[in-house]
Amino acid sequence: MTSHFNAIIDRHNTGSVKWDFIDRYLQLDGSELLPMWVSDFDFPCPPEVQQALHQRVDHGVFGYSERDDAYYQAAIDWFAKRHDLPLRREWFTSIEGVVPGLAMLIQLLSKPGDGVVVQGPYYGSFAKIVTMNGREVIENPLLETPQGYRIDFDQLAACLAQRKPPLLLLCNPHNPTGRCWRREELERLMALCHAHDVTVISDEIWADLLLPGETFTSVLHLDEEYRERVIAATSASKTFGLSSLRISNFLIPNARLRQAFVDRLNAHGLDVFNVLSMTAATAAYQRGAAWLDELLDYLAENRRWFEQALAAAAPWCTMTQAEGTYLAWLDCRALGLNDADLQQALVAVAKLAPSMGSGFGPQGSGFIRINLGCPRRYLERAVDGLARLK
Repeated sequence: MTSHFNAIIDRHNTGSVKWDFIDRYLQLDGSELLPMWVSDFDFPCPPEVQQALHQRVDHGVFGYSERDDAYYQAAIDWFAKRHDLPLRREWFTSIEGVVPGLAMLIQLLSKPGDGVVVQGPYYGSFAKIVTMNGREVIENPLLETPQGYRIDFDQLAACLAQRKPPLLLLCNPHNPTGRCWRREELERLMALCHAHDVTVISDEIWADLLLPGETFTSVLHLDEEYRERVIAATSASKTFGLSSLRISNFLIPNARLRQAFVDRLNAHGLDVFNVLSMTAATAAYQRGAAWLDELLDYLAENRRWFEQALAAAAPWCTMTQAEGTYLAWLDCRALGLNDADLQQALVAVAKLAPSMGSGFGPQGSGFIRINLGCPRRYLERAVDGLARLK
């Protein structure tokens, strides 16, 4: 497949967490390992974003900066056109990163000792910010089916009734499994949360990264009766490869809740924004659609190729059906290894550094997460490595 996304860009010695800090974060010697763990691209961001950043840097003045009309309108127009989702400007609150915003909302909307519901396998930072803020992780494991993962609504209903948690963290599309929750699933979930006075914080940072033919349904697409108890977190960072240019938007229709969150941000001095982050996000939403469409085609072909190659070279490893993200959730349980031995085999034999499934909660044991947001040559190396595990 001919594509400029096939170009190999050396990210060593650029401060890249994925490439330069395997030893610090994974306690592994990364000198011979192919890093496929951190969920960021190995592609350059859109040329239109680079151009906008060059222009802003050439201006040369980097004083205190705020979100201007163009910033808001670019995001509003993007979601209206891309997802048929009408947003209101007054819903927007901003912070440098989704995870910090989630942590502050956990502090704001729960008390120490309260439970927060997560659905495993779950993004590891969810558990971290819950427990490090003195709250308890309440697990409502997803159901494994041949058609992908499903929400266990019976277990969720019992959990909400018995444990009475104030919060549920949702990930949509879901990291690591790639599920895009359907409208009927979200309505059923929201009906339960509404009945039990539970606020839903939906991490929707993967919303634009869909497989062909798939659509994204936000919690904000649902009936207005649910808007008083939903918060949606969004960002251009995952879509356009801008992870270190951190700015995210928390969309909060409930005016009282929104003001309380803004007050919390102000209490921490989080009232000034990085001008380069705003410039990049604005340009991406304004002029990045064609680039994203081309990228999505490339990612879809990467997934198709990887699944087919994996089935031929390492049939013991099965890939979970997904509708979105550029992540592959791989079931390695047929090897019969515990998680420590599985990682050792991946490092010593396959020469890979994936995300270990055990980092996604108990339901991730025996799985690994592979990042498909990379040039095809890296996927070929990954398949060759996995094929050596027999």
